[in-house]
Amino acid sequence: MKKIALASDQGGFEQKEALKSVITEMGYEFEDYGVHSDASVDYPDVIYPAVKAVADGEYEMGIILCGTGIGASIVANKVRGIRAALVTSTEVAELTREHNDSNILALAGRTTELAMNEAIVRTWLGTAYSQDERHTRRINKIKDIEIKEGR
Repeated sequence: MKKIALASDQGGFEQKEALKSVITEMGYEFEDYGVHSDASVDYPDVIYPAVKAVADGEYEMGIILCGTGIGASIVANKVRGIRAALVTSTEVAELTREHNDSNILALAGRTTELAMNEAIVRTWLGTAYSQDERHTRRINKIKDIEIKEGR
């Protein structure tokens, strides 16, 4: 079974909890890295461990949330091998999987409605990387940048 790392700060907590049923419905298992309440935390403290687990190959993909998704996506993209996309529409969810082979989905728990985030998760999980040569070439250039930057 496919496995997903899942994490949020307090700004994404309610939606993270609600999205668990969509993830399960799509045939995935998940590990919830927290938070486990709506108490305030520093988002890097919960986002980084989940993202690092994806980078280390423990999970195929990850879904992370914070209030806007911005902080979570910035943390994720600091980790070598991670291609996190902050997504607010199903069109972008599809394109980031097809073109960028994104392995982390960042969502906004406060500024995007739950119904939209549910649709985004379904689209993102249901879309495969295109394997198109031009996209592979571009992803490889991103990997080259990571090496140059020491990540």
